[in-house]
Amino acid sequence: MNPRTLLIVDDEKNTREGLRAALEDRYDVYLAEDAKTATELLERESFDVLLTDFRLPNEDGMKLIARAKSLPKPPICILMTAYGSEELAVEAMKRGADDYIAKGRLQIEELEMRIARALRQTNLEAENVALRQQLDTKFAVKNVIGESAAMREVTEIVQQVAPSSATVLLLGESGTGKELIAKAIHQLSPRAKAPLVTVHCAALAPTLLESELFGHEKGAFTGAHERRIGRFEQAQGGTLFLDEIGEIDAYLQIKLLRFLGERTFERVGSNRTVSADVRLIAATNKHLEELVKAGKFREDLFFRLRVVEIMLPSLRERTGDVPLLAQAFLKEFATENRKPVKDFTVDAMELLMNYAWPGNVRELRTAMEHAVVLCRGERITARDLPPSVRAATAAAADPGRALLKNDLTVKEAEKQLIIRALKDTNGNRTLAAKKIGMSRRTFHRKLHTYHLEGF
Repeated sequence: MNPRTLLIVDDEKNTREGLRAALEDRYDVYLAEDAKTATELLERESFDVLLTDFRLPNEDGMKLIARAKSLPKPPICILMTAYGSEELAVEAMKRGADDYIAKGRLQIEELEMRIARALRQTNLEAENVALRQQLDTKFAVKNVIGESAAMREVTEIVQQVAPSSATVLLLGESGTGKELIAKAIHQLSPRAKAPLVTVHCAALAPTLLESELFGHEKGAFTGAHERRIGRFEQAQGGTLFLDEIGEIDAYLQIKLLRFLGERTFERVGSNRTVSADVRLIAATNKHLEELVKAGKFREDLFFRLRVVEIMLPSLRERTGDVPLLAQAFLKEFATENRKPVKDFTVDAMELLMNYAWPGNVRELRTAMEHAVVLCRGERITARDLPPSVRAATAAAADPGRALLKNDLTVKEAEKQLIIRALKDTNGNRTLAAKKIGMSRRTFHRKLHTYHLEGF
């Protein structure tokens, strides 16, 4: 096992050399006499621990710590000073220091103990992150709720594309779950233990978006007081998800195209080329082909992005998934709000099934939170639903979906929905499954579950 790397920064040669002599048996020790030299080393090498004096030529140690903590893999940072005070310790912690030690009382044994303790804590946090990612991976596709044919096709493509490094383009209306699919792809990929970084392109002006993505150097523009690491570098070894890719301007399209071709870029205000091992997943609710025809989106970038294209269906195209989604959200918000809500009355479910859901799954989720908060019993009724949903009547959407009882559970309502679909299609199971947005396999399984094989 390779020794941990330690960077010692102090303008006093005797202190630097003394610390190296005491620690080099356990650590691979590097020395720097000022912040400039230390910064160059931090950019060139990956360090486990940074041990720096507070008073340095031209710059204090806290600024160096802040810079170190902005790196993609920041080291543990310990600040040393002969000017000890409680205020200084608090400020050091705010700047990102992991520990603080007074040089006047510095004992090598105590310093070694503090470094070892910080390293153990870092290892524990890394193990916890890895465990969470393993659990996320296990349940990644299960979190994509839906038994419709359209969603089964989506999940099958996700499982096929995830192990590769291919660029993926997610298409679909707002609220269809593009970010959830991006997360599933990442969690099922070999990059799952590395970061998944999300950028909402429409939320930032073009000049700010360039800095957000690629980072900038100190002094690159007004207000750039410190160097900033961009999202591409933060996602090193992992995945970068660019939501609303159709909103980026022509200049950023060129820069992104270059990255996809060469996997390199420059920070704003720098001529130094930076490499990044990052998988790109992009998403949009716009018709990129139309933007290409209109000259607003580069055709070559469009082709680079759509190595694998996944179209997410709107909720109105998979109404058979509405009961499953509604029940999942009900359970989530009932737990969150500590309410005994367990199910829906049939009139409430009928309204949910007949509403067009222009905001798709996101709107349904919000509607369920609204309903759970207002619900006074164990079942959500029609009056608990948002006014926009209550306004949708069975007759307006699909009279064939009308359900008969007033106290059905979700499963009973689903059974009635299947019976109605079979009656409307004269027992044609293929047409009935298509009518309610289920795959044939799921439809046949439901027939068995509800003892309707002889229908």
